Amino acid sequence: MERYDYITIGGGSGGISSANRAAEYGAKALIIEKRDVGGTCVNRGCVPKKISWHGTMLREQINDYASAYGLDFEEKGPVNYTELKNNRDAYIQRVHKGYASGFQSRGTHYLEGEAKFIDNHTVEVNGELYTAPHISIVTGGRPRLVDLPGIDLVDTSDDFFEWTTLPESVIIIGAGYVATEFAGVLNGLGVKTTQAVRYDRPLRAYDADIVEVLVDQMTKSGINLLKNHDVASIEKVENDQLQVNFKNGETAVADKVIYAIGRTPNTDKIGLENTDVALTASGHVQVDDYHHTNVEGIYAFGDVIGKVELTPVAIMAGRTLSDTLFNGAEPYLLDYNTVPTVIFTHPAIGSIGYSEEGAKEAFGEENVKVYKSNFTPMYSAVSEHRQSARMKLVTTGADEKVVGVHGIGYAVEEMMQGFAVGVRLGLTKKQFDQTIAIHPTGAEEFVTMR
Repeated sequence: MERYDYITIGGGSGGISSANRAAEYGAKALIIEKRDVGGTCVNRGCVPKKISWHGTMLREQINDYASAYGLDFEEKGPVNYTELKNNRDAYIQRVHKGYASGFQSRGTHYLEGEAKFIDNHTVEVNGELYTAPHISIVTGGRPRLVDLPGIDLVDTSDDFFEWTTLPESVIIIGAGYVATEFAGVLNGLGVKTTQAVRYDRPLRAYDADIVEVLVDQMTKSGINLLKNHDVASIEKVENDQLQVNFKNGETAVADKVIYAIGRTPNTDKIGLENTDVALTASGHVQVDDYHHTNVEGIYAFGDVIGKVELTPVAIMAGRTLSDTLFNGAEPYLLDYNTVPTVIFTHPAIGSIGYSEEGAKEAFGEENVKVYKSNFTPMYSAVSEHRQSARMKLVTTGADEKVVGVHGIGYAVEEMMQGFAVGVRLGLTKKQFDQTIAIHPTGAEEFVTMR
């Protein structure tokens, strides 16, 4: 049996960051990954998604906005998707090489294989046993499928990134950020796109005022958004197309169907039944505020705990855990209420902290005051393809502490990081107002609202 100081089961961004930080402090650290180094984010998530999103944005700039700036490009036809995919894959391979170099420079050990717990502090990989006093479960998640007639005919987000060509048409089932981002990307690449959601709008967990602008823009861009459409079954019809049958009796037909209704934690095949680790009703690993499980020396963070499933959250949790375990730092309390995020829709949505609805529920409606700004970004205002933008601040208390910052519009994805610092520090609306605006920008709306 080989002994280590620290083992991370999962070689995604969180597991890598935690093990590397431990190794920097002199710990003998091992990363075990069953598939591709970098996990979902690098290989089947945020990285290839963002590159694809850049491709759609560039196509939009050329087709819709270049002529307004006196740039005469011929309108582009179908995207050379093979070229896009090849360049996207090549970038990911360079990221893989960067990880390998980082492991070597830090002395981090890396092992490819499927880990399975034998007991609370022993795992088996490829027939060999490994043990450590500290083990983190960072196995992430996978696309969730349900028992539905024809479910074997659909593709998932994992499958999408393996496509070598684009279909002429696609139906995306789901209302979360994965489904909605995919709808924007595929529509922007020239695919006839339908998105079906069970309720009245996509992104129901996000601020309703912001999503209202997105829904309007999605419709204008040509996405067929089917609201209040719950899927009953999927079947193959003529010309190898797929037909989605909805519970309301309606149908939709396309070349491909992407099923994106959420994700399932990877906790069912790692031998947790051989440990005392407790799971939640949803199958996520149960942890306390500092990512400790109920078993001493076993920890969990990232998507596998089902809180905020974002790469930077897993990285922060993993690094600060190693700071505590191997460098004597005070335990770090990760505030999940102030996590900033961006949804790479068209246009992008930025969100920090509480939505208006969430703030009223948490603090009481009488203690919440909201500020809004609606405008047309200068970037699109000079053309006939004008996009709407909306910015919003959510405040609480007599001093109007800012607990929510939300926006949708051109370049909002690059605006939010600095405002996240302000929310994290507990700044008030008055302090936002006292900040000089940068003009002319969209970001200035956040410090000029009245």
